[in-house]
Amino acid sequence: MKKYSKQDQTTMAAWAADCADRVLPLFERAYPEDDRPRRAVETARTWVRTGVFRMAEIRGASLAAHAAARDAKGNDAACFAARATGQAVATAHVPQHAYGGAYYALKAIAAADPANAVANVARERAWQAERLPVGLREEIMERIVVVERGGVVSVKLRKVEGF
Repeated sequence: MKKYSKQDQTTMAAWAADCADRVLPLFERAYPEDDRPRRAVETARTWVRTGVFRMAEIRGASLAAHAAARDAKGNDAACFAARATGQAVATAHVPQHAYGGAYYALKAIAAADPANAVANVARERAWQAERLPVGLREEIMERIVVVERGGVVSVKLRKVEGF
């Protein structure tokens, strides 16, 4: 698995939290009483800001967000949005989880409006890429693959050696 510097990991966590935060309303509109995904993003931002790492807190926030995603079964946009937050906070533990924050955010965008998914996902992916430093952009974005076939969008993570 590739090693990232602490600065790169912090940058990736902030970026993943931003990606997740953009789709979080898809979950919150459907489940306004469930704050587990919101708490996951807040936990990620706290770690980025303070650098204080408490494994139980990070892991708990990630697992809670993924439990919220399972509870949202049947609402793909909400489910993927919650998964994006769980991956974002997990970046504090393993930098590669940042990829999952962006990946699930794109899946949430596609699921939220299938008729306009091609344009919406392209726009969101461009937004994601613009917010990464040049030194990380190509490496990260080449692994988040968007494929369009017959108007249907598919988002995949390309796992390569060192991932």
